[in-house]
Amino acid sequence: MRNLFALLLILLFGATVCNNAVTAQDYSNQQLAFQDGKKDTTTKAEEVKSEPAKDDKKAEDKKEDDKPKTTFYQMVKKYYIDGGWEFMSLVLICLILGLAVAIERVITLSLATVNTKKLLDKIEDRVKNNDINGAREICLATSGPAAEVLGEGLRRVDDGIDAVEKAIVSNGSVQVGLLEKGLVWLALFIALAPMLGFLGTVIGMIFAFDTIQASGDIKPDEVAGGIKIALITTVFGLIVAIILQIFYNLITSKVDGLSNKMEDATIGLIDILIDNGYAKGNPKV
Repeated sequence: MRNLFALLLILLFGATVCNNAVTAQDYSNQQLAFQDGKKDTTTKAEEVKSEPAKDDKKAEDKKEDDKPKTTFYQMVKKYYIDGGWEFMSLVLICLILGLAVAIERVITLSLATVNTKKLLDKIEDRVKNNDINGAREICLATSGPAAEVLGEGLRRVDDGIDAVEKAIVSNGSVQVGLLEKGLVWLALFIALAPMLGFLGTVIGMIFAFDTIQASGDIKPDEVAGGIKIALITTVFGLIVAIILQIFYNLITSKVDGLSNKMEDATIGLIDILIDNGYAKGNPKV
């Protein structure tokens, strides 16, 4: 560690020395250029007088370069204000709440994913030794809906395979419902965001036509500007719906994947119990 700090200090010192040397060299070059400039002042003045067009062009290019460029954030902020903060705020709330639900679901489903093959192998080792309680403890120590369903099935082993299957089916329905928790709200925000956008557009169009009616004259620039502002809410509503729809499809695919793994694991558990003589609740000796 000390060698690392020493190396960093050497590098910093070397960089500082090099920077000072470059600065000194630049200063010397500037001094020489300044002295040479004094000698060539008359010549340069004549060149400037003979080429005014080039200087004007350079000045115009410099002005164009100095103009502040509009960033993406500034553009979004401008359109957000132009669209009207009332309906734009409602669309923004839909986006925030929808993303909160989507991120929570993605994290939860990622944590619920488990390797069912390894889990079944551990359970099978315990079942072969007639250690049902040990198999249940493995399920309790493993997170995820598959382990929960298998543990519930092992709890009813003494009552026979039929009781195990009923326990698995009933608990599996509960686990699937927990996996789909929050999807109703996400679907609501997906449908609500564009509807709010359309509502803002319709209200904006009504105000635009009221202005035309009050003035008694149709000016194309005013009409086009009013319609553009009214359509901004629809654009933002559609963007929010598209973003949330992508998350919705991702979440539903994860739920389907976990459900399939859970069904495969339950079928594997039934086969393990039958192979080891638990078909009627009595283990094979």
